[in-house]
Amino acid sequence: MSLVIGLTGGIASGKSTVSNMFKEMDITVVDADVEARLAVKKGEPAYNKIIAEFGTGILMEDGEIDRPKLGSIIFHQAEKRQLLNEITHPEVRKRMRNQIDNATKKNEDVVVLDIPLLFESKLTGMVDKTILVFVDNETQLQRLIERNNLTVEDAEARIRSQMPLSEKVMLADVVINNNGTIGDTRKQLIEVLINWEIEVK
Repeated sequence: MSLVIGLTGGIASGKSTVSNMFKEMDITVVDADVEARLAVKKGEPAYNKIIAEFGTGILMEDGEIDRPKLGSIIFHQAEKRQLLNEITHPEVRKRMRNQIDNATKKNEDVVVLDIPLLFESKLTGMVDKTILVFVDNETQLQRLIERNNLTVEDAEARIRSQMPLSEKVMLADVVINNNGTIGDTRKQLIEVLINWEIEVK
């Protein structure tokens, strides 16, 4: 069996940076966001259920779902957001499980599930170990403002919409502190993998 690592973080915490480090080590990374996009493509089971619930007004000309339009509906209506999650989450989980099975069949030692809402979505049952990419509040806010060109208010609102990183620290097996340089972060990741007896390429 492959060791399944759940990689998570907060918005602008540097999770994608660590995810790319795994890829550079030739370790399979399954990105939950990518799987979520693929799960709602035309012809997929979730696609038909979403159209049945939200109507054809959320479609683009090519028949694919207009994600920003759907997002604007669920962003303001908690019950609609809940409904969409109930449709998409089981499909995303199924897609991720298939990827784990494929990695196991290929005798891969490790597979990483990159899941932004690992703890919030209660998906820790899918993984053997969890890694949290952590930054302090000021760094997170500053990076988000610079990355997305946001006002302080907008950036703070986005950070507040997620579980605080300080709470996720209590839930993770390992915390990688990403306040420093990329070199510091990579060094910490390699130490974690060595401790878990994973060969680092």
